[in-house]
Order: sequence, then C-alpha cells, then structure tokens
Amino acid sequence: MDDQAPQSVKEQVSEEEWKARCDLAALYRLVRMHGWDDLFFTHISMRVPGPDEHFLLNPFGLLYEDVTASNLVKVDLDGNVLPPSTYGINPAGFTIHSAIHAAREDVTVAMHLHTDQGVAVAAQKDGLLPISQLAMNIMSDVAYHDYEGLALVEEEKARLVADLGEKHTMILRNHGTLSVGSHPFQAYLRIYLLERACRIQTMAQAGGELIHWDKEMQDKVYKQGEEGVLNEFFLEIAWAALRTRVDRESPGYDQ
Repeated sequence: MDDQAPQSVKEQVSEEEWKARCDLAALYRLVRMHGWDDLFFTHISMRVPGPDEHFLLNPFGLLYEDVTASNLVKVDLDGNVLPPSTYGINPAGFTIHSAIHAAREDVTVAMHLHTDQGVAVAAQKDGLLPISQLAMNIMSDVAYHDYEGLALVEEEKARLVADLGEKHTMILRNHGTLSVGSHPFQAYLRIYLLERACRIQTMAQAGGELIHWDKEMQDKVYKQGEEGVLNEFFLEIAWAALRTRVDRESPGYDQ
C-alpha cells in the first residue's frame, strides 16, 4: 500500500474536504471488512462540501484496503478529475453517482454494491420481501430500477434518478443495491439493513413456507426505525464508533 499511496493532500484541501475524504475512505474500509467489495468494481461517492458540484470516488483498480483519504479522486459532474490524478475512475461508477449528486442536493453519500445476496434478490421478480424485521425497516423506502446493461449510457441517468425519486435505497434489478444519505452513517446503515435483509431472504427461501407481513406492518416498522436514521446525535455517536472500529481493524485510511 505504501508504494501506491500518494503523499497526503491534507494541506492542499479545506478542513471540510479533508474530513469528507477521511469519512469516505473509512466507508471503503468498512465495505472491505464486510466482504462487500467485489474487488474494486463497486463504488461509494461523497459530495465535497462547498459551492462547487464536486464529489469523491475511489481510484479505479485500487483494492479497498488500499483506499486512503489522499488517493480518493475528486471529479466534477462532467467527469473532469480535479486536480489531475495518476488514477482513473470507474466509468459506470461515474454515471451512477454523477446522476444522483446532480439530481439530489440532499445526498452527501451514495453507496452501490454487488454482493451475492443483493444480486440474488435483485434477480427475483418480487424483489425484497416483507419477511424480516430488517426488511420492513427499509421496505417503504426501497425503489427499483430495471437493468439496462453496464451503466455507461448517459441517457440512463434520467431514468435512474426518476426511479429513485425521493427514496434512499434502491434495488438495481439483476445488478445490485444502492443507498444514499446526507450523513455517512445514514447511507451505511441503510445499505447494511438492505444487505442483511437480502441475505436473510435468500436463506429463508431455502426453507419452508414464508410469513409475509402486510403494508400496514411494513409502514409501522419503518416509522419505528426511522428515528435512528434521522437523529443527528445518534448519527454522530454511531459514526464515531464505526470510525473507531476502522482505526483498530484497518488503520491508515486517514492518510
């Protein structure tokens, strides 16, 4: 990792951007720690604080355990790398994340994964089923986007953001999962709940007859769990705890 990492850019960016870089690098390390990384073919973005429409992405081809605050790549909505970098970005990642950041000013972080269980549920006609508390924690907030091949076509952006609407989680059919949030822990918690719900669903489908809950129960559980996602005090405590875990188990991300 030391041979790949550039010198720290901490002194070259604002304090706010440096914090965003450290938070985003921590998210990449958490994804790796969960085994959600799919080599380097998934992506997480974070909006850079300030008036410019810039956001950060991972250096394409770099393993997530090697992502650091300094080697994250900053781009604008046209795909220009700012400043020029020795690293490139995933073109499909740019398509998805630039569409979301352009359309949703409330989105600071967007996470997209291709886990086995997420893709398995994305391949099911009925999508996520109301068979677990974890699923019902988010079902009222899940959108769906039909598969269009690799996300390389500019025209898909409008359809993707229209399908997402004002929701915060999405199942990209035959493709994977996605979450957004205004805080790093919001986006992380939403994808965590979605991924666990997908895993439980695929496990439960191997057994007997499933118990499905109705829309009334789905809405009840969603409202009960929503407080934790919106409570700013809780968000800061929870995110600090996760940053401590990353400090302990995958140090060096904040360099």
